[in-house]
Amino acid sequence: MGTVNLLIVLVLCSVVGAFTGLMIGDLVGDLYLAIIAGLFATVIAVAARNIRIPQLVVIYSALGLEQPLPKGVIAYSIITSLIGGAAAIGVATVAGWTTSITIGALGGFFAGLLMLMLVMAYDLARSEPHAH
Repeated sequence: MGTVNLLIVLVLCSVVGAFTGLMIGDLVGDLYLAIIAGLFATVIAVAARNIRIPQLVVIYSALGLEQPLPKGVIAYSIITSLIGGAAAIGVATVAGWTTSITIGALGGFFAGLLMLMLVMAYDLARSEPHAH
């Protein structure tokens, strides 16, 4: 996965998290907001990577997205989005950021960051030759 792909995923996850914070920030507590924002961000990022739209074939080839993510990586990414949301609350509390948009954006960012770590580990394991 190239650097451009990583940045696109992080920006996408942060924007989805911020919109989630904007929409449901007044309805739930901060912890639930960050977890829901991270979960939505992860689901949207996985869908953006795995769903193939015929009109966007040029973009997929330019970004080097050959294969969709396997179901195991997707499942682990969704689980780590819970941890990303909890980490976002910790950072927001220490930094003094209390707005729902900021908490949602941080939840999406940390969930996206953890998802990218899993994807990079999967790509690395897939590219290494196996010893016989």
